[in-house]
Amino acid sequence: MIITATEFKKNIGKYLSYANDEDIIITKNGKSVAKLSSAKQEKVNDMKSLFGIIPNDGTTLKQAREERLRRHEDIA
Repeated sequence: MIITATEFKKNIGKYLSYANDEDIIITKNGKSVAKLSSAKQEKVNDMKSLFGIIPNDGTTLKQAREERLRRHEDIA
């Protein structure tokens, strides 16, 4: 959804609710200036970006982090 900054200011509560379901692009003078999106969706996207990085062999996040740090120390 694309809206103007003026429209956003007038109905901020409505657009905060809409942001749970879809991204809201806010424009000013015809140019995109901001993007309002669900914080929950951002977490999902962050986790999706980790697929393939964390082994799927029962390794915990803590173990994966320790292994990553250990490899970093070996490089430095």
